Amino acid sequence: MRVGTKSVLFGAHQFLIHPWFVAYAWWCLYGFPLDPRLWVAFFVHDLGYWGKPNMDGEEGEWHVLFGARVMTRLFDLARDRWLWIPGPDGLLHQFGTWGIFSLLHSRFLCKRLNMHPSRLCCADKLAVALEPAWLYLPRARASGEIHEYMKLAVQREGDGEPIRKYATMNLATYDQRAWLLGVKAYLRAWAWEHRDGRADTWTPNTAGRTAATPEGVWK
Repeated sequence: MRVGTKSVLFGAHQFLIHPWFVAYAWWCLYGFPLDPRLWVAFFVHDLGYWGKPNMDGEEGEWHVLFGARVMTRLFDLARDRWLWIPGPDGLLHQFGTWGIFSLLHSRFLCKRLNMHPSRLCCADKLAVALEPAWLYLPRARASGEIHEYMKLAVQREGDGEPIRKYATMNLATYDQRAWLLGVKAYLRAWAWEHRDGRADTWTPNTAGRTAATPEGVWK
C-alpha cells in the first residue's frame, strides 16, 4: 500500500479526522462555515493523496488536482469564470472558482504556480496546529509519512540539491514530538499571518532558489 493511500486511510490526512480539524480551523480564522460547499471542500481536498508514492514529491504535491476537479464539477457551472492551470502532465486543466479554491490549498503549489494561497490553505495549515499530538503522531507514524516530512526538514550543506521543502522552518529533527511542536508553531503563525490573502513570502520555491534572509523569508 502506497504512503499516500495510508495517509488517507489512517495517517495524517485520515478522511474522517483531518476534515473536522480543517472545519474547526476555518471557524477560528473566518467564523463558522455556513456554506455547504465549504464542507465538501474540507472533506475532498486531500483525497488526491490516494495512490501517491510520496507526500511531498512531484506526485504527492499534485494531490490537489482530485479535490479541485470534484469541486469544479459539483459547483462551478459558470464556465466563463474558469481558469486554465498547467498540470504535471504538461497540459492545461480547467478549474472554476471552487476548483481553484481547493487547488490552492497547497502553499508550495501556489508558489510554483505564482498564485496566492486560498483561505482553504490557511485553514488546512492551522488544522495541524489545532490537532493534539496524541492524535496526530500515532497516525503519522502508522502511515510512515512522518519520516518523509522530517527528512525534508533537514538541508544538507553543499550537497548540490535544491532547498528542501521544510528546511527554512528550522524544525527540530532529533525527536518526533519536538518536530511536531515546531511544525505547529510555524503553521499557526503562517495561517494567521496569511488569513487575509496577503502574498506568501515565507514559503520557498523549491526549484533551486535560496532564502532571501537568514530567517528564511523569500522574495
